[in-house]
Amino acid sequence: MFLGFAFKVPSFPFHTWLPDAHTEAPTAGSVILAGILLKLGAYGLLRIMLPTFPIAAAYWAPWLVALGAIAIVYGAFVCVAQTDLKRLIAYSSVSHMGYVVLGIGAAATVMTPESLANAANVFNLSEEAIRDSAAMAINGATLQMFNHGIITGALFFLVGIIYERAHTRDLSKFGGLASKTPYYYGLMMVAAFASLGLPGLAGFWAEFFTFRGAFALVPYWAAFGTIGIVITAVYILYRIIQNVFLGEYDESKLDHWTTVYGQHADGPTDVVGFEKWTLWPLVAAMFLIGIYPTPLLDYFNQSAQELLAFVQNLT
Repeated sequence: MFLGFAFKVPSFPFHTWLPDAHTEAPTAGSVILAGILLKLGAYGLLRIMLPTFPIAAAYWAPWLVALGAIAIVYGAFVCVAQTDLKRLIAYSSVSHMGYVVLGIGAAATVMTPESLANAANVFNLSEEAIRDSAAMAINGATLQMFNHGIITGALFFLVGIIYERAHTRDLSKFGGLASKTPYYYGLMMVAAFASLGLPGLAGFWAEFFTFRGAFALVPYWAAFGTIGIVITAVYILYRIIQNVFLGEYDESKLDHWTTVYGQHADGPTDVVGFEKWTLWPLVAAMFLIGIYPTPLLDYFNQSAQELLAFVQNLT
């Protein structure tokens, strides 16, 4: 069961299908794949695997935690090496879904009363504090699932916008687009910084709660996972913002531009009405969740507490 859900997430090392799937898919396919389909694997881990096999989940939880932490760091490092913008975003999904696996795995370490009591003894904390940390890890994982759909869906749509005009996703062909497409630059900045986890945007709280819960339960793997935060900043700021938007625009790099409607253009053109209307709700959600995540967290926390209570009563 775990293997099936792990391939769907996808979790390292079962992720190899995802970059190719995103690269070959049309923009709409990538948005749906990132926004909805990947979450089914994580949902299966959380709502099917843990309640059905709590003892086995607690036994194998250290491996789940390890795979999640490795995915965070590995996915971020691979992003730095990418030359295709869409493939870069695809590997960022591997990294960001690693937070989900880390949070679920951390909570799984205390799925049974015995493992809960053992963790309380090891960390010199009350069982209630350990249970709260497990709930916090689950809250972070579920919020990350929600945020990933919004943020990465927006990023894939933004990649599709530039591809419709440039007919390439090669990062070496871009540069200086901020001066030519300021509205597009602003939208990409918001989505990219939300993906980075900048405070005030949606990605921050999911990472915060995931690591807050994980540090209380699996501190060493959580510390290892934080390396991914630093590397994420590198590929967001350098590979995307610097390479695509900053610097002087050099028209010799790419001399065949079209409008979104396929007409010849002398250079890059900015986003048009229907593209703005598509992205505005996603951008608004990034700000709203980043500033006021309480309603979502309250909703997720109730489910997390009920799940933990159900599993521990069951065992």
